Amino acid sequence: MSGAVHIIESDLIRLRTREGMKVAMAKGRLRGKQPKLNPRQEAHLVALHNAGEHSTAELGDLFGVARSTVYRAIQRDEARAAKTKAAARSSR
Repeated sequence: MSGAVHIIESDLIRLRTREGMKVAMAKGRLRGKQPKLNPRQEAHLVALHNAGEHSTAELGDLFGVARSTVYRAIQRDEARAAKTKAAARSSR
């Protein structure tokens, strides 16, 4: 009998959690994990990388983030640049 009670209780917890998340999302309070670098820091990191004077490990140490974060910042910048280039080409 206790197994059935456990299943019902866990279903109720899941249901309440989903309802709470819907309410939080409607109020704009459900944001997720905050980024390690703000946009200005990310732009500075990319500029230092493009200058070619620092390795990704050095940039990670300098900004207090992992190398994977450095790689993602560079990748986002490259994607942004490609998107801007494509938009400029299509507007001609």
